Amino acid sequence: MIEDKNQQLTPLSELGEFKLIEHLTQQFEIKHNSTIKGIGDDAAVLDAKNKQTVVTTDMLVEGVHFDLSYVPLKHLGYKAIVVNLSDVFAMNAEAKQVTVSVAVSNRFPLEALEELYEGIALAAKIYNVDVVGGDTTSSTSGLLISVTAIGEVKPEDVVYRSGAKPNDLLVVSGDLGGAYMGLQILEREKEVFKVNPNNQPDLDAYTYIMERQLKPEARKDIIKLLKDLDVKPTSMIDLSDGLSSEILHICKASKVGCDLYEDKIPLDPQVISTCEEFNIDSTTVALNGGEDYELLMTISQKDFPKIKANPNLTVIGFMTEENIGANLVTRAETKIPITAQGWKNFDS
Repeated sequence: MIEDKNQQLTPLSELGEFKLIEHLTQQFEIKHNSTIKGIGDDAAVLDAKNKQTVVTTDMLVEGVHFDLSYVPLKHLGYKAIVVNLSDVFAMNAEAKQVTVSVAVSNRFPLEALEELYEGIALAAKIYNVDVVGGDTTSSTSGLLISVTAIGEVKPEDVVYRSGAKPNDLLVVSGDLGGAYMGLQILEREKEVFKVNPNNQPDLDAYTYIMERQLKPEARKDIIKLLKDLDVKPTSMIDLSDGLSSEILHICKASKVGCDLYEDKIPLDPQVISTCEEFNIDSTTVALNGGEDYELLMTISQKDFPKIKANPNLTVIGFMTEENIGANLVTRAETKIPITAQGWKNFDS
């Protein structure tokens, strides 16, 4: 197609990631009965006899999603698998297989790729998934990793973003903000190293948050826990882009509002102390930091007695009518509308 020089071109930053996806995929039609859920959730859902197949894919790009000046390749390989499995678990499914594709420039020797695949193999072993395919190709701009994860779920067990109802409880696994603060430490130490390459950082005080950034874990254990407790969430999503973005995704898909209580957001002491050190508000970090890979879910109030004593799960709010909107209830008991300020791929 010849470009019309007078045509006004639209920058990607004008749409943002989610509107761009919506725009580019609106022409696609579902043609097969076997496609249960296509674009628009944490993963696609396909029908495989008595089980449904869950498929999700993700891409990690050097300079956008990771910085090799402080991310070890083995950790990167591990993380590439884990972030995809997290989306499978967000559908209440069991991960079975992954495919891994890598584009790499000629500055990487064989040994570097071996290290990357060592991390991939470790994640596959720990999460009990088979690496069943992939591709490698050359790149002119650094390293790019694309992973597709495939899972299985019984039709009656699958959980979408769209099932939340008013009065459902908003529940999160684990604690939030650690990955973002780990990144702040790594970025700070990188700048110190540039000034003084002989400086050896003492990072003992930051081990938890550094691990949250460099070697996150997907919450496979939470899916088993929910089954053991006989709790099926009404909706669920994984926390990759930040709590605020993910709450808004559930609200939009389920056509509900939400009251999120600031004083209920679970924070590790190391996150709180590091936020104080950087003079950053810990609530802002929890809302917008991203990359925690915890599971955010809504559950029916009747299931509250089953989860209330569990240390892995925290009730942080409840769902409301759609017209009330999504709000943060502050410690001062004022309501502030929740806005998505987390990770955006197409910011200029």
